[in-house]
Amino acid sequence: MSIDSTVITFAKAIADETRQEIMKLLCCEWMSVNDVVDALHGRVNQPTVSHHLKLLADAGLVAVRQEGRQRFYTLNQEHFTVCCGTLMRNFAPDFALVAAEEIGIEC
Repeated sequence: MSIDSTVITFAKAIADETRQEIMKLLCCEWMSVNDVVDALHGRVNQPTVSHHLKLLADAGLVAVRQEGRQRFYTLNQEHFTVCCGTLMRNFAPDFALVAAEEIGIEC
């Protein structure tokens, strides 16, 4: 069974605890790098947050909006959901079908 490289990139991106915290912060909200640093209460410095945001953006997990010289980020919920669905189809196909039927989509 061959696994899509997009799913591998997704899995690597979410494997880090700090990136998971950043994704939680960005869910349903646009934030700048400095907003994220502040929300993490200084536990992670700005260059490290920028690095994590780049990895998340490269994986398609965050959307980026440029405003002047500042960038704002938010969780790309659609891509996150697609990747989770692909993981389910690859590793839990029976459950993926049940879950899809419950919400009324074809798998």
